[in-house]
Amino acid sequence: MTSPLRATAADAPAILRSLAAVEQERARRQAVPGLGEKVQAIKAYQQARFEHTHAELLASPRYVAAARFFLDELYGPSDFSRRDAQFARIVPALVRLFPQEIVGTVATLGELHALSESLDSTMAEALPSPAVDARTYAVAWQATGRRADRAQQIDLMLEVGRSLDRYTRKPMLTTSLRMMRGPARAAGLSELQSFLERGLETFRTMRGAGEFLVGIEARERALLAQLFTAEPQAAAGSGQLP
Repeated sequence: MTSPLRATAADAPAILRSLAAVEQERARRQAVPGLGEKVQAIKAYQQARFEHTHAELLASPRYVAAARFFLDELYGPSDFSRRDAQFARIVPALVRLFPQEIVGTVATLGELHALSESLDSTMAEALPSPAVDARTYAVAWQATGRRADRAQQIDLMLEVGRSLDRYTRKPMLTTSLRMMRGPARAAGLSELQSFLERGLETFRTMRGAGEFLVGIEARERALLAQLFTAEPQAAAGSGQLP
């Protein structure tokens, strides 16, 4: 009988599908001249946009670490190709070794990663050049026609955050995670282990992430509505980051 604290083999296909989708996006960018450069421009602009939108959180002593974690680990332009290649090789070990809740969060993270990469590619295709400003960013988002996918992207990002916050209130789960350091390293999962521990520590120091996540959600959904309902020039405002 499988322990309820352990993941089952059913979790592995979802993670592998997400990793395959990300790899397809990378191949797509290599096949289209200039597309990769535009994607990187989109990613860099979105990082700056996040810093602008959530400047208050980044300036807060209580929330700055969590905001930076979201920015660098969930929203930033980091190249995760090496990490993804590692994951693809050791997904069976991941599912076997880690608690079910943790694997579920990894599956959500993979889904978020795949969706984000797909949206970035589609937006980049709408750019006339790698130069991104507030107007071209709004035009690119509207050109995707994927408002529902953007809403889902926000949902997944918040789900990862809520999971990490929930884990901070489960001492047995966090203790189990710490005990996984040796096995995770031996299985080639040290990067995932580090990500999870950083996330847990960041959320633990907040002493409750409710207000933080509400602030993230409110600003991101307001921007979503602005980008998809306004004329591009209006969405861009007076040249500010939307």
